Amino acid sequence: MRQAKPSILIIIVLLATLPISPAAQEPSSVVEQGKFTLHKFEQPIGEETYEIRREGDSLAAKIDFKFTDRGSEVPLTTTFRGAPDLTPQRFEIKGRTARTVSIDESVSIDQGQTHLRTRDKNSDVVAPAGAFFTIASYAPATMQMLMVRYWAAHGSPAQLPTLPNGSVKIEPRGHDAVHVGSKDEQLDRFTVEGLIWGRETLWFDAQRNLVAAITTDAEFDHFEAIREGYESALSDFVGKAGADEMSALAELSKAIPGSHAPTLAIVGATLIDGTGAAPVPDSAVVVRNGSIVAIGPRAQVKVPRDAQVIDAKGKFLLPGLWDMHAHFEQVEWGPIYLAAGVTTVRDCGNEFEFIAAVRDAIAQGRGLGPRLLLAGIVDGTGPLALGVERVDTPEQARSWVDRYYAAHFQQMKIYSSVKLEDLKAVADEAHHLGMTVTGHVPEGLNAYQTIEAGQDQINHIQYVADIMHAPLPPGSSRTDRRKAIADLDVDSAEAKKAVTFLKEHHTVIDPTIALSELFTATTAKPPASFEPGVEKIAPELAQPLTDVEPPSERSAMLDKIFHKDLAIVGALHRAGVPIVAGTDQSVPGYSLHREIELYVEAGFTPMEAIQAATLVPARVMGLEKEVGTVEKGKRGDLILLTADPLADIQNTRKVEYVISNGAMYHTAELWQSVGFKP
Repeated sequence: MRQAKPSILIIIVLLATLPISPAAQEPSSVVEQGKFTLHKFEQPIGEETYEIRREGDSLAAKIDFKFTDRGSEVPLTTTFRGAPDLTPQRFEIKGRTARTVSIDESVSIDQGQTHLRTRDKNSDVVAPAGAFFTIASYAPATMQMLMVRYWAAHGSPAQLPTLPNGSVKIEPRGHDAVHVGSKDEQLDRFTVEGLIWGRETLWFDAQRNLVAAITTDAEFDHFEAIREGYESALSDFVGKAGADEMSALAELSKAIPGSHAPTLAIVGATLIDGTGAAPVPDSAVVVRNGSIVAIGPRAQVKVPRDAQVIDAKGKFLLPGLWDMHAHFEQVEWGPIYLAAGVTTVRDCGNEFEFIAAVRDAIAQGRGLGPRLLLAGIVDGTGPLALGVERVDTPEQARSWVDRYYAAHFQQMKIYSSVKLEDLKAVADEAHHLGMTVTGHVPEGLNAYQTIEAGQDQINHIQYVADIMHAPLPPGSSRTDRRKAIADLDVDSAEAKKAVTFLKEHHTVIDPTIALSELFTATTAKPPASFEPGVEKIAPELAQPLTDVEPPSERSAMLDKIFHKDLAIVGALHRAGVPIVAGTDQSVPGYSLHREIELYVEAGFTPMEAIQAATLVPARVMGLEKEVGTVEKGKRGDLILLTADPLADIQNTRKVEYVISNGAMYHTAELWQSVGFKP
């Protein structure tokens, strides 16, 4: 658009600079309106409508955005007022951008005075010199359309300051032919960076209308807005956005070269190998071509002459960490996981084509990130359904398992609307093919039923809590369920029966307890009080992760449930039920460390907590002979800490270097590459 053939730019500039005709100066006249279908994981879940009116010498836009995500309504209303060239005059947004994230902000500009409001907090600021725009993160799509029009009409600046905060980079990425109906339509593709964390992909037609936005929501989930009439091209847009993200992943990799020396020797560190053995002071570990070839006390290990020697005196060497509940939904997660010391993740449900492509790009050295193990998600039809992979019959169940197996997924992931007979069909086929089954406990079922039907693992501690108290009567509300969990006795006969059942069935639990804790945050208990990582996050994440509400009766109940969940994790661990550390995203990079810190609070030793993020998940995934500990012959996945995690589990946060499959990276560079503070 900034170069030789900016057809859309010409149209936008002409329309934005045309004088207002007398007819247009009537009190109010509609000049544009439209509708977008909103999707999550490609499933239609709501719509966004907009109307732009000419009001005197201004343009006024009103946007209504609403979807229902797994039974929760997410409404949002936005208004914008600007000059004919879209120079902002007033902007207001109020509602929710995801199930758990609310927003209430406004910006008004009058004669050089700029007033900002966030809920009940008010401030006056100096507007940026030159071009700027008013917009908030994550939604709605119409505001992105207006922003790109404004950007194009004001010189397409390399960075466009935005209010109430931040700035964005809008980049033309080429042209795509998209098949709609009986014809191919040529569209202009752009990416936007800085509005949300990570990049978004947008397409515009020749009349400067936004056609599609492929992005994520405030919960980091795949989210798509498609203009009415273009819904049939959804998969095409998702595929093209994925290809562009693969290109971005390659660009990130080039910007952070790390060390790819054929042979690395880490000498002088205290080795904590993850087996449970005593630490080895002044150790030496040699990694050649991605594998550990020598290990032991420094005096007993011969360091090859051609090795790149890393002096690690005073530091602590551990196996690379695992996150067993990831949703790798944007390429920025790659550097983040590595920066946190995570060298292997299990993705617990994603868009099929996207995650397979990301996994392969990383494995083939075309992208930066941890090793990916995949669980293919399936769901049944219902109000809580997610995605488009439906298993409403045993035949569909077997078909989806076969498809995921053919694409080299390791597991199946059960979601919340699968019927019991279809869950059993998924498990039977998965076990026949050598796969295992993880996931939720679907609505109307309990963990006893799903495990007896063949489910091997359970995501989220809440489903264990549900079988540790007396059964609730039919028709019980969510409040009834919460109260039952808050009041349950972990030492009761019912609770002990559940623990014994899980142990006898070798059921694996990933509690995602750090996510539960995040829901307890209030203004009296801000996220930073228990998760210091929020003070280092990218600026775009500040509002969705730190903007919390005052204490309430509901928050008190959630806090009580969280502490009961923590007690349940401790009871499971004492009984020998396998616990694996997973985050379900939460605070990118940092929540895995909080997860294992909470395990120590629940009664794990620091070594046991570390093993929950190293050796135990390797065993669970059948890879303990390859990874999970620092031993000769295993994959060269290592982390180098600046302090002793056995003395204080919080020291796992102090990752200075990460070695993934033999390639060594300085973590400060990784954090900075995606907008975080090191």
